Amino acid sequence: MITVLQFAGGFVLLLFGAEYLVRGAVSLARRLNVSPMIIGMTIVAYGTTAPELVVSLQAAIDGLPGIAVGNVVGSNIANILLILGLSAVIFPIVVSPKALYRDAAVMGGSALLFTALALSGRIERWQGILMVAVLVGYSIYAFWSERQRGKANDAGDLAEELSDEFKDPPQATWLSVLCVIGGVAAVVTGAKLLVTAAVFTARSLGVGEEIIGLTIVAVGTSLPELATATVAALKKHSEVAVGNIMGAGIYNLLAIMGLVSAVSPVDVPRQILAFDLWFMLAVTGTLLFFLLVRKGLARPVGAAFLALFVAYTVLQYYGVERVFGPAKQAAAGIGLSG
Repeated sequence: MITVLQFAGGFVLLLFGAEYLVRGAVSLARRLNVSPMIIGMTIVAYGTTAPELVVSLQAAIDGLPGIAVGNVVGSNIANILLILGLSAVIFPIVVSPKALYRDAAVMGGSALLFTALALSGRIERWQGILMVAVLVGYSIYAFWSERQRGKANDAGDLAEELSDEFKDPPQATWLSVLCVIGGVAAVVTGAKLLVTAAVFTARSLGVGEEIIGLTIVAVGTSLPELATATVAALKKHSEVAVGNIMGAGIYNLLAIMGLVSAVSPVDVPRQILAFDLWFMLAVTGTLLFFLLVRKGLARPVGAAFLALFVAYTVLQYYGVERVFGPAKQAAAGIGLSG
């Protein structure tokens, strides 16, 4: 019962903490006359991935690489299959491929880069710094290119619409600051509760911590993206849902795993190396195909995404562990004997 309450409390704190963190930061940025485009590309994108960052960082500090890496990989999978799938079912997603070329290339490239670095079984501190440097370079280029192309450009409009999803009536500066501070405190507390509950659940069910990280924790930390994308879909702003998920996918891999690895090198669990990394790549490639070639996601495609997510989750608990469990135990035995 206590574990259930910890999960519920952690999820609630992460969701509302990220929400108030983003809204407070957006309000402050508007008072400082920061452009909606920059707000959408930075504050909203980074703010909605705050739960993943804090949870993965907390897990890495606690020596739980399965949750740290599984949370990021699982979040990217959930963002595409669950969140965009649900968004497409609510309202078909239609996009302009031209507006997505740059971010699609970076999303695909970041997935490939992360996979390449993870193949050694350990992401070192210098590799984490490299990922952060790539993200910084991309952000600088994105700002520069948007300024060059001006507001007539579709990509700039998409960033502004993403910002508008968090547009509230002006509020006092002190209230905005309080929202930011309270949001950060809630996210940190929620992350601690969630990681503690995840470890207990993994041990109780006799499954690897990476499986809990790939499923329960990943979905929980993706709640801010789910909320944003659902609201956007209901408002028929499908391109906003796509922009949010693409931004989150990039930041999850480059910013979150980059910062976590820069603080403390992270071991990549055997199961994630053997299966989940490649599944994430396949899902990412499938999404980019539909966005760039088919110009969106129809309702049947969204339904197929949701069905695939359910199958993936079931496989985690009933299939993958059986395949990789013996190998993991053998590896643990070798380590003990050594």
